Amino acid sequence: MEIKKGDLIYPEESYKIVGMLYEVWNEIGFSHKEKYIQQAIANLFVKNNISFKKELKVELKFDNEKIGFYFLDFLVENKIVLEIKRREYFSKNDIDQLYAYLKATGLKLGIIAHFTRTGVKIKRVVNLY
Repeated sequence: MEIKKGDLIYPEESYKIVGMLYEVWNEIGFSHKEKYIQQAIANLFVKNNISFKKELKVELKFDNEKIGFYFLDFLVENKIVLEIKRREYFSKNDIDQLYAYLKATGLKLGIIAHFTRTGVKIKRVVNLY
């Protein structure tokens, strides 16, 4: 099955976000704490007029009652969840965590960005339901 750019969810927004993540990595690298990488990303979003919310608290409900909550690293343009990690590998837990965020918010696209020694590694996670 061939995938075309038109098949991607939010391709322009994703491209901008990923470009900014590389810009942050090029400037400060990977060796800083996640909170400093997140702040650098937030600063770049502001500079580029990208709408975002940082460390957004999202309630998880069951049977219309609150059963818990999550904290999203970023909600970008009110439609893309962005999670930042500072490590070399993706784990199943990273993907499961982001998928849970997408299910809790009803959003369609999440991006996990790992800041590593060799660059930024990106995974897109799609909520098809």
